[in-house]
Amino acid sequence: MKLAFELNGAPVETEAEPDALLVDVIRGLGLTGTKEGCGVGVCGLCTVLVDDLPVSSCLYLAACARGSQVWTAEGLAREEPELVQAFVEHEGMQCGICTPGQVMAAAALVRGCPGASEAEIRDHQAGNLCRCTGYQTIVESVRACLASR
Repeated sequence: MKLAFELNGAPVETEAEPDALLVDVIRGLGLTGTKEGCGVGVCGLCTVLVDDLPVSSCLYLAACARGSQVWTAEGLAREEPELVQAFVEHEGMQCGICTPGQVMAAAALVRGCPGASEAEIRDHQAGNLCRCTGYQTIVESVRACLASR
């Protein structure tokens, strides 16, 4: 089936099977920042924004993105470099596996709730697993980005 949506601010038209997952379509378009980890929507590695809402692209049918705005880590790094820079400056990443998903979840929060409290930040990032940072530096990164706006 033909699938048209906006990807990182640019129109995209591609072919996809009706049961294709958004993570596979995105990676098929050459954007590898979106990763499939668990494949069941638990780890957050595959988080992308669809119409500014974080979704697990490993569970999201690509057909559901038809006509939507989809943002990946690559697009976000270009459009909101201050968020990525906050993660660098506040050591919100270590091994880097969870970083794209963490940043995408943080972007949804920054865009939708610019006055978020620490508890709201923690709640919002809860869908992204990290085995390195202990989460405090991730929270500090998001808080720093919110404070800079």
